[in-house]
Amino acid sequence: MSTAFYTHRDCALHDMGPGHPESPARLAAIEDHLRSTGLDAALQWREAPVVPESALVRAHEAGHVQRLTALLKRLQDEHETLALDPDTTACPHTAAAVARAAGAAVAATDAVLDGEVTNAFCSVRPPGHHATRGGVMGFCFFNQVAVAARHAVEARGLDRVAIIDFDVHHGNGTEDIVAGDGRILMCSFFQHPLYPYSGAVPSAGNLLNVPVAPYTRGPAIRDLVQQQWVPRLEAFAPQMLFISAGFDAHRDDGLAQLGLLEDDYAWITEQLVALAERHCSGRIVSCLEGGYNLAALARSVAAHVGVLCRS
Repeated sequence: MSTAFYTHRDCALHDMGPGHPESPARLAAIEDHLRSTGLDAALQWREAPVVPESALVRAHEAGHVQRLTALLKRLQDEHETLALDPDTTACPHTAAAVARAAGAAVAATDAVLDGEVTNAFCSVRPPGHHATRGGVMGFCFFNQVAVAARHAVEARGLDRVAIIDFDVHHGNGTEDIVAGDGRILMCSFFQHPLYPYSGAVPSAGNLLNVPVAPYTRGPAIRDLVQQQWVPRLEAFAPQMLFISAGFDAHRDDGLAQLGLLEDDYAWITEQLVALAERHCSGRIVSCLEGGYNLAALARSVAAHVGVLCRS
C-alpha cells in the first residue's frame, strides 16, 4: 500500500494579491522540498478532479453553493477580482482552484476506502476550515475536510469518522458544519485568543476544542494530545480519520505565536497513524490548511507526509 499525493496546477493559480500570506508559492515550496529530499518518489502523485456539486451540498447550504459557484464563474468569465471579506479575495482562477481543492479531498476519500492507497495528503489551496455552512471567510471558500467527512458517512456508508485539526487557528467553519452530528468527532487545538476568536467553548458534545495560550511549545502540545485527544478518539473508535493539516503553529510562522517544530508535527502524525491502524486499517485523508513561512511549511509537510508514507 502507499500514500497518494493529490494536487493540481489550478490550485496554484488562485491569487489573492501581492503580499498575501496565502500565496501560490506555498504549493511550490512544498513540491520543491519533497523533490529535493527524494520523498516525492515514495508518493503516488494524482491530479485532483473537480468536485461534484452533490458533494459540496452535503456540507454547505445548497443556496450558498449555487451563489458562490455562480459568482466565481462570473469572475472567471469576466477576468475580474473581488474581495469577499477583508482577508479573502476571489480572482478569475479561484473557481477552478476551489473545485480542485474539494475534489481532491473527495477523491482521496474514495481512493482510501476503495483500498487503492493506505492514506492520502491533499496539497491544495485555498484552505477550507474557516468556510462555514453558508459563508466564505479567512482565506477559505469551501470546506474540503468537512465535505470529505460528510462524503464518507453519507455517500460511502461509514458510521463514525473523526476530524483532527492542528491548524493554529480554530476551525470555526468545520465546527459550524459538524456540530451536533454524532457520526463525526472533531478534535482540535488552536491558539487562543486569535482569529477567528471562537472555539473556547465548544458548541456541541461531538467537539473536543483545546485552546492554548500564545507561546505554547511542543512538549505541552504533546501532553494535550496524549491526555485529551487520544482517550476521546479511542473511545469513539473512528472508521476513518480526516486531518485539517495546518502548519502555522510552527515557531517560525509569523501569523501566530505557538512554538511547534517539524518533530512535533511528525510526532502528532505518528499518534494519529497508530490510532488509525488500531481502529480503521490506517485510513487517513489529510488536507493542507495553513502554514505561511514557506521554509517551515515545506519542512513540516515533509515531516507529516514522511510519517504517512512509513505507515
